[in-house]
Amino acid sequence: MLLGTVLVLLLLGTAGTASAHAALESTDPADGSVLKSAPRTLTLTFSESVALLDDSFRVYDPDNRRVKTSSAHHAKDAGDTASVTLPAKLGTGTFTVAWRVVSADSHPVSGAFTFSIGKPSATTSISTAPTEEPLTGSLYDIARYFAYIAAALLIGTAAFVVLCRPPDPSVLNKPIRMGWWTLLAATVALLVLRAPYEAGTGLATAFEPSALPKTLTSRPGQALAARLLLLAATAAFLLRLRERERYGRVALGTGAALAVGLALTWASAEHASAGIQVPVAMTSAVLHLLAMSVWLGGLTALLTVLYRSPRLDAAPVSRFSRLAFASVTVLVVTGVYQSWRGLGSWNALTGTSYGRILLVKLGAVLLLLVVAGWSRQWTGRLVESEVRLPVPELVRTGATGSTAEGDAAADGEGAPNPGDDSKDQDQGQDRFRRGLRLSVLFEVGVGVVVLVVTTLLTNTLPGRAAADAERTATSAGIPAASVTMVPFKVGNAGGRVQITLDPGRVGENSVEAVVYGPDGGFATVPELRLSFTLPAQKIGPLDANIKDEGGYWGTNTLNLPIAGTWTMKVTVRTTDVDQVSVSRKVRIVR
Repeated sequence: MLLGTVLVLLLLGTAGTASAHAALESTDPADGSVLKSAPRTLTLTFSESVALLDDSFRVYDPDNRRVKTSSAHHAKDAGDTASVTLPAKLGTGTFTVAWRVVSADSHPVSGAFTFSIGKPSATTSISTAPTEEPLTGSLYDIARYFAYIAAALLIGTAAFVVLCRPPDPSVLNKPIRMGWWTLLAATVALLVLRAPYEAGTGLATAFEPSALPKTLTSRPGQALAARLLLLAATAAFLLRLRERERYGRVALGTGAALAVGLALTWASAEHASAGIQVPVAMTSAVLHLLAMSVWLGGLTALLTVLYRSPRLDAAPVSRFSRLAFASVTVLVVTGVYQSWRGLGSWNALTGTSYGRILLVKLGAVLLLLVVAGWSRQWTGRLVESEVRLPVPELVRTGATGSTAEGDAAADGEGAPNPGDDSKDQDQGQDRFRRGLRLSVLFEVGVGVVVLVVTTLLTNTLPGRAAADAERTATSAGIPAASVTMVPFKVGNAGGRVQITLDPGRVGENSVEAVVYGPDGGFATVPELRLSFTLPAQKIGPLDANIKDEGGYWGTNTLNLPIAGTWTMKVTVRTTDVDQVSVSRKVRIVR
């Protein structure tokens, strides 16, 4: 049942495209601008530092011929910029720029814009522009999910053995080995998939000779390599301590250092490594991951011991109850800080994808705390049952004489039966163990949900970054745009439509719809229709009246009069008789 839950959540979690974390703040030339003369450079400015790829820029002229440019570099050595030099003679017409970089917290971000020289012109559809490879991204995300789960299992189970001291720790050898091997496999997969994940290409590019060396020069690649080294050290450490029953200070310190090191391999390459208060954020991220692992991994260890050691006494359970309470306290403190750092404002809690996913996580954590409360109640009953039940008194007989109770026992009359107390004790403790098993099993299941939602958060643009990018863009005269990717399928054929609403606010908007074919390249279709409905206000459908502009469909006259969540209906006709309609929700702000 638990495995099924994990698989379902993984599939649901990878169904959509993850949001990138470095937000584009401005372009030079500006998107849609018309220049009198050709620019010598293209420069993009982002909300945080970005790493550049070999193919970060692709520039196409009006006839779909790729323009030769210099290698991508940081403008004026500023890490939050990406720039290329253009040839001296470009000609006139509309040029298309496709770009892709990697944000400081390891997630790739890509997009496209156009500018014109002299006057705008029709553009030919581009079949070679870089697009996301869905399979590569999905496999990378799945590996990330299993890495989180494995870390919790490895660290949490080891902590349970050392700190809670179960009577038969050998039953936990298998979960520890499973956690170690799963984390090793997930880390290797992440290392191999890193190059095609960054480039947005197919799996074949992972095995190119230059792929792994390039990955190992990047910060995410170095973090993954460090994780492999730490896993090797962890294996040697665990093998050395396998036969011990007691652990000294050196062993405890070494184990804690290895756990902190593993947690740092996540913190150094994700949200905590970029943005404000980086040292504090990385410390918080390490503590959050360790507390999560000790709690959720410890729950799995407790569940294993409860099922495989039916005569478990209450002492290890009581120790874990105290350990779990301390872990939850750390989780609450660090979680509040990370939420504040990621959101930036109360409005971002409901107005951004990051905030809405965070609300889901908070709901799951609250449910987890409720179930944890049930587990603590069962633990308390199990402890009380051992404390309050008396040890049966032996009937005294022998050469020194006998008591009245002894005589009665000899006659078989009126003597208390110690077996009755023992039987009641066993039945009561068995009932408490069964209740504890069920509550801990439920707690582990909800914990897996929390882990999956946590991983989704790491794939989502933080609300603070989104707000900062929007404010910067607006102050520069470049309103933020709304971009929606809509997949469609007609018969055996399919593709995606990328729809950009600029500025994505109340009032007049320009629309640009680009159709991608099944191979990921740009495609043409005979007809594309777009309409908007606001059910809450009974407005619509409003026809966008988009037209084929040569390479994309668009209009500058769409007017959305009210803020809210609109239903956008996309109708794609691929032949004279084949068409399909797909709807998506789009949030329009004031």
